Order: sequence, then C-alpha cells, then structure tokens
Amino acid sequence: MGLFSRGRASGGPGEWFYCLVHKKVEEGPECPARDRLGPYATPAEAQHATEISEQRNQEWENDPRWHDEPGDGPRGPRP
Repeated sequence: MGLFSRGRASGGPGEWFYCLVHKKVEEGPECPARDRLGPYATPAEAQHATEISEQRNQEWENDPRWHDEPGDGPRGPRP
C-alpha cells in the first residue's frame, strides 16, 4: 500500500471533524479526509468549522506578511 491512500479516512476517537459533503460533525474516521475540516477539540468547535475557516482565511488575506510585492516571483524580485 502507498504512503497516501486515496479516500482513506484518518482520525481517531476524541478528534472531531466537520464533513463538507454531509454537512455534519463526526468523531474520528467516518468520511475521507479530503472531505473534512479538522480536527477540532470539541463537537461544538467542529460545528463552526466553516466559520472558523472563513475567519482564518480573512486573517490570512489581511496579513501584510503574506502579500508579495508586485513583480516578485519564486526566486525573488524581477530585474
């Protein structure tokens, strides 16, 4: 078996996830990892996974440390 199994659910009891397909909170490995957000510490936290994700995305978008200067590429500024 390969290192990364396609569709394999990962997680364990006490780990809470939010399934994006079924729109529900689940404990441990129920749905494939690609379809879930988490893990979260509690079911209540997992229930708000999409809100938490949106908040984190907004924080990232507004963080000046993550904005490249115009013209910058993977090897630094263009000449």
